[in-house]
Amino acid sequence: MTEYTIKRLGHLGDGVAEGPIYVPGALPGEVVTGMPDGEHLKDVRIVTPSSDRVSPPCRHFKSCGGCQMQHLSDAALADWKTDIVRTALQAQGLGTEFLPIHVSPPNSRRRATFSARRTKKGAMAGFHGKQSEAIIDIPDCHLLHPRLMAALPVAEKLAAIGASRKTPLRVATTLSEPGLDIAVTDGKPLDGALRMALAELCQNRDLARLSWDAEMIATRLPPEQRFDGIPVVPPPGAFLQATKQGEDALRTDVLDIVDGASSIVDLFAGCGTFSLPAARKAAVHAVEGDRAMTAALDAGWRYAKGVRKVTTETRDLFRQPLQSDELSAFDAAIIDPPRAGAEAQIAQLAQSGVPVIAHVSCNPVTFARDAAVLVRHGYDLTRLRVVDQFRWSVHVELVAEFRKNAS
Repeated sequence: MTEYTIKRLGHLGDGVAEGPIYVPGALPGEVVTGMPDGEHLKDVRIVTPSSDRVSPPCRHFKSCGGCQMQHLSDAALADWKTDIVRTALQAQGLGTEFLPIHVSPPNSRRRATFSARRTKKGAMAGFHGKQSEAIIDIPDCHLLHPRLMAALPVAEKLAAIGASRKTPLRVATTLSEPGLDIAVTDGKPLDGALRMALAELCQNRDLARLSWDAEMIATRLPPEQRFDGIPVVPPPGAFLQATKQGEDALRTDVLDIVDGASSIVDLFAGCGTFSLPAARKAAVHAVEGDRAMTAALDAGWRYAKGVRKVTTETRDLFRQPLQSDELSAFDAAIIDPPRAGAEAQIAQLAQSGVPVIAHVSCNPVTFARDAAVLVRHGYDLTRLRVVDQFRWSVHVELVAEFRKNAS
């Protein structure tokens, strides 16, 4: 056995010792022993535990791959996630004011994708195990909203009805106002018997909506989401912020950043998470690459009360970004791209001179890259807040303010 001292946490949450040697489950400052296996350590034993080590609250933590960081105290985890963003900015020569982190509470996740497979005795559903394709039963999960937990027996039944022996189902489940909204992929091909069985399950389990490999099976009740009180019915499997608390935190900061603008462009607008609330005070042009989400946003606006005009545009912002002259017509911009960031769109935004930008990101590295472009073109990164709605994971989100400087 060889002894190591853990220097830091890696981006996947592993402890990192000199070498580098990666030690799953180890924390900075801990002394551990184990057998080197390439860049990793096996047969790990913690000799000197960190003062930040805590007992994981969930009994499934050791086996389930849904959470990575339950062994780290909440305060230390918040500091680590903040430092991830700070380090990404420093790598680009940037810094800013960090507002207090927002952390969503336990049992608040309102969407999740379960794996479900047939077994000899019936079926099972849950998350994959740590670094494993095995499905782990999670009856006492501390991450998911209690109403979302009700989807697990439904997922098992779906697998029993429509999964092949070889391939597990992916059961994307979202809480909606009237009930569970479920979109299944990797199932058996639909035939008459399977369609009838699925429709019957939808009725018996009081599901709001069920789709199967992108084909609608049944909609008992429109699966509404409310963005600052404005109802919208997203298409099956559409993107939604992971927790209501996280969405509220992001929206509050976004609206504060663009406050005072009379015209706003919302880039990667989704179904209107920010567009519709912003329309209470300003005209909004919402741009999104998915036509079904654009249609849902437009329908939400048409039925909303007390909002100004919202126009929508379906456009691939990676291949066809809004040009600087198009953007310069707006007083403010909101941008919330996928993990890859928005390199092409940021290049045009940087040249547009839009006075203020609210930038939401789920990837600190691509955010920092794009932020550096804005700063080089005369924007100040004035403040930033880390928003942790993927509690106990290595995932980090943020919202930041950019203002065009006067010089």
